[in-house]
Amino acid sequence: MKLNLSLLFLVWLSLNLSAQQKEFDLPALLQSGKLTAVNSTVTAIDDQKKGIHIAQKSGEGIVWINDVTFSSGTIEFDVRGKDELQKSFLGVAFHGADDTTFDVVYFRPFNFHATDPIRKIHAVQYVSHPTYTWKKLRDEKNGIYEKAVINPPDPNGWFHARIEIAGDQITVFINDDKTPSLTVTKLTALNTGKLGLWIGGELGGDFADLKITQKK
Repeated sequence: MKLNLSLLFLVWLSLNLSAQQKEFDLPALLQSGKLTAVNSTVTAIDDQKKGIHIAQKSGEGIVWINDVTFSSGTIEFDVRGKDELQKSFLGVAFHGADDTTFDVVYFRPFNFHATDPIRKIHAVQYVSHPTYTWKKLRDEKNGIYEKAVINPPDPNGWFHARIEIAGDQITVFINDDKTPSLTVTKLTALNTGKLGLWIGGELGGDFADLKITQKK
């Protein structure tokens, strides 16, 4: 029994040493100048959660988290959009090489509870800019890189997103769901890079409680 307990402890220790977890206070990062906004503006919010609101200036907007490089592991955050058609797109950018080359997982809250079956499967999306845009993927690989959200949350309320990146596989979970809403294979060889929060659409979005668990 002692040997078994010792082995269990060593396994637990090994797993924990192989992962580095970090939580980010987004309003504090904003105040200290540790966020870099691209095509967007950022303001602090305190509305059910303390976080930030990102508004677009033109096109897509990204707010990079300065001095953070992400490779593999888990990205978690709370996010809130709007149930207004074609006006609310929001998610996370990762493996960023620069302001135009990065991967994104994002949500379309206005499609969460859509009764139209075509709109409904366009709720969570993976893209890889600049080559694999949503339009290219929808035209050439329809239904593979965008799916419906399992147990869709309130499209006007806060929800929790957890994105797991292991090798070339990306898996997206919403709230406490054990079944992923989206599982895809990465489209490029990018496997490390900048991490940021992403918006599209004129309404922007709210973000809070960003946390990453990075595996070595």
